[in-house]
Amino acid sequence: MHHEIQLRRRHLCSGYAAVMGNKCKESALRNAWTEEELRATVAAYLEMYKKELNGVSFVKKHYYAELAARFQRSDKSFEYRMQNISYVCVLMGRAWVSGLKPAKNVGAQNASIIERLICELDGQPFSGQAEFEHQVIQYKEKPISPHPPGIEEPSQRYLATTSYVRDPHVKAWVLVVADSQCECCDAQAPFITATGEPFLEVHHLRTLADGGSDTINNTVALCPNCHRELHYGANQVEKRDALYRKLSRLKRE
Repeated sequence: MHHEIQLRRRHLCSGYAAVMGNKCKESALRNAWTEEELRATVAAYLEMYKKELNGVSFVKKHYYAELAARFQRSDKSFEYRMQNISYVCVLMGRAWVSGLKPAKNVGAQNASIIERLICELDGQPFSGQAEFEHQVIQYKEKPISPHPPGIEEPSQRYLATTSYVRDPHVKAWVLVVADSQCECCDAQAPFITATGEPFLEVHHLRTLADGGSDTINNTVALCPNCHRELHYGANQVEKRDALYRKLSRLKRE
């Protein structure tokens, strides 16, 4: 008798677990974001970014409310999804919308989709950089094998790229004025190149892809650390503002 009761309990528990498992799956499917939702959210994000870049005022909450009404989700869900987009922008080396702090819980597949949509809507070639870096971050947070197998013979991938015509006089002028010192941190160039030149990188404060000019008013000579921080750093906005205050030749575009 006791054995029969135990069997019934096990059967009930397994049945309950199956029901709850199905409910969780159904909930996950309902909560999964469609490409239409992601596309609309990325489009709204890029619109806000361009307005901010051009000094046009806007209210983020208006964008959240409009998307929420359209797709029957909460305003907060769109705010958080836009923080995910900021995270993908950071992985791509792009600037992000102020106030939308990058949030990395973007979802297994969404990082790649968001990156593709950003490139598509912004007219830029897709490289898969954000997807790769997101995977690196995920793997760093999990126990990994002591020696990953890697790829013995990496395959080639051909990408279409966009380049811009630049004035060599501008780069030369900025490097001469910098006089072997980073114009951000004042450190000396980290090494001398094989051609005998102090190594500094010239950076456009408003990128050429965002409509920035290739002039001395928009370019600075940086050490590699400061250059990477202006692309990927948590304090990139503050660092950029500090350069505008420090160098009188710079003009906000």
